Amino acid sequence: MIIAVDAEGGDYAPREIVKGAIEAVRAYPVEVVLVGRKSILEMLLRRYSKVSGVSIVDATEVVRGDEEPIQAVQSKPNSSVVVGAKLVRDGIVDGFVSAGSTGATVVASFLNLKMVPCIERMALCAVADLNQPQPTLIVDVGVNVNCKPIFLVQFAQLANILAKQVLAIESPRVGLLNVGEEEVKGSTLAREAYQMLKKANLNFIGNVEGFDVLRGKADIIVTDGFTGNVLIKTIEGYSEVVQELLELGEMAQIDQYLTGPALAQYVQLASVVRKLDYTQYGGACLLGLEGNIVIAHGRSRAAAIRNAIYLAYLAARQGIVEAVKAGTYVTG
Repeated sequence: MIIAVDAEGGDYAPREIVKGAIEAVRAYPVEVVLVGRKSILEMLLRRYSKVSGVSIVDATEVVRGDEEPIQAVQSKPNSSVVVGAKLVRDGIVDGFVSAGSTGATVVASFLNLKMVPCIERMALCAVADLNQPQPTLIVDVGVNVNCKPIFLVQFAQLANILAKQVLAIESPRVGLLNVGEEEVKGSTLAREAYQMLKKANLNFIGNVEGFDVLRGKADIIVTDGFTGNVLIKTIEGYSEVVQELLELGEMAQIDQYLTGPALAQYVQLASVVRKLDYTQYGGACLLGLEGNIVIAHGRSRAAAIRNAIYLAYLAARQGIVEAVKAGTYVTG
């Protein structure tokens, strides 16, 4: 299995990207193709001894995070994100991971890969461990700010395939993120999507509210890209703040002064916060295209890149693209 990685994407590129790629080939049955400026990547790889399974594809241009995505992708055909998407298109690699500009990765993927027939819009599906036995999928988390009800239904159907194929959830519970449990609650979009989801061939459990998200009520949480992006970043922020507090507690060796239920709760809180850490799953799957694309967090360091590569490997091994192409979808 070969996964291409955008070595120029992210706040800590290329050093942390290279480190994460090496960790991935050492931990998983995967080869990695680093896409970026060859001379720099060769220099970084020389710092590691006995490196095998890592190769380089030269890409002389870089799309910066502050550039307008469409213009940048079209004006920089030899950028790492464009070259990576083309490697997937041409069947040279089995997936592509980028921690660079989400917009640029989405645009490059859309321009170089075909949409799956009947799918109206791509969707970015994040994997998050929200304190339940198995991870939760949140879709969409940033691609589609403005949505129609049919989009949300198809997002749920796409995530349903991912949950079954990659997470091995036999009958994923699908919840629609809303301001109340009753089906008459929410915006016009939410109310119309609710009625369509009821009729879709899904294990639809109804509306889920914000306080349900961390309680594991649903295996798939469906919403528009604006709300989903706010939700996932709120979870990340909460995790980081509590993690910082726990680290202060560790420095003060606070666990030495706790006993019984208090110590058990402290340990449980630490475990939950570690699960919420975005580095544990590394990225989000871009669904709806005829290609395996994983978009990692812009602040990804080596551990997150390693796990994003693993997610792309799992998606390829489990045949997500083929399953999505074979799926049946509600159409408008």
